[in-house]
Amino acid sequence: MTSFPSRFGAIPEAAVTTAEQNVRDTLAHAIEHRAPHAALIVYDTRTDLNRALTEAYRRVVPDARFIDFDSVPPADILATFERMQADDLVVLIQSSSFRMDAYRIRIELFKRGLKVIEHVHLSRMPDEQGLLYIDSLAYEPSYYRGVGHALKARIDTARQGMVDSGNGAQLVFASPFESAKLNIGDYSGMNNVGGQFPLGEVFTEAQDLEAVSGRAHIFVFGDTKFLVNRPATPITIIVDKGRVAGTENSTPEFDTMLSIIREHEGEVWLRELGFGMNRAFSRERMVDDIGTYERMCGIHLSLGAKHGVYTKPQLKRKDARYHIDVFAVTEGVYLDGQRVYQDGAWQI
Repeated sequence: MTSFPSRFGAIPEAAVTTAEQNVRDTLAHAIEHRAPHAALIVYDTRTDLNRALTEAYRRVVPDARFIDFDSVPPADILATFERMQADDLVVLIQSSSFRMDAYRIRIELFKRGLKVIEHVHLSRMPDEQGLLYIDSLAYEPSYYRGVGHALKARIDTARQGMVDSGNGAQLVFASPFESAKLNIGDYSGMNNVGGQFPLGEVFTEAQDLEAVSGRAHIFVFGDTKFLVNRPATPITIIVDKGRVAGTENSTPEFDTMLSIIREHEGEVWLRELGFGMNRAFSRERMVDDIGTYERMCGIHLSLGAKHGVYTKPQLKRKDARYHIDVFAVTEGVYLDGQRVYQDGAWQI
């Protein structure tokens, strides 16, 4: 059988059909976009993945206005934003991240009451990684909403928790948790509809950061270029009273990252406890962009004092500079002694 090259380079035609279905489900069930509301798609064509996603949106919302970011002056794009009405949809398909001087695109669009989907840093996911990204856009309401809300309910009532990294490494949260936040495509009761895609995360942190101690094996961390760094052997972090007190099997890159945090913040706090839900990503199925991989089905943590959602009296927001995502080998997750994660999936 003769194999014909795809119009989208490394992205085969069949994957564009998958992207079309995923976009259709997302717009219908998560964003709830429908007539008479308008849609604007701002895109660039610098990568195969950008072009494939743009084609998917053309198929799903053919009446939308499409603007090539690289061929239209920013002032014209801003003027188009200003003409849109509340509950209209803006989709940003970006090989990097669109910049318009000091204009913070998503925040300003939300202020106007617009729905927003951001596909960002697609150039960090070349070749076959684009296929994983397309898979990650699948939206299953029963999974994301059912499991997501169930996780939040358990987190919000738990008095303590534990992440088991295997081989005796356990990270203990001897504290209730902050009210968990949802990124599951259910925007009921929220001020804004949309955000950065893909979806799939419930996150919190300990109410008492100093009640977190123990060990966790880290198999991936975000480097200084916001890319996935996967050491040959997982790095063990040793946490004492909410701070990274030591490491085992570390690497020069990880040591550098810790040194940068300590230089500016004095010590390395452990803050976010993220319950990733996106089943397109795992320890074996990875993309290079750390902000995308953050949705991986498993546990991620953040190192550094910065966390814009929760405030802590001992940490001043103006002095907090770093929020570095690290991903824990996860054999099990326990809330009040009950296992909620096993064999790579949430059991709830």
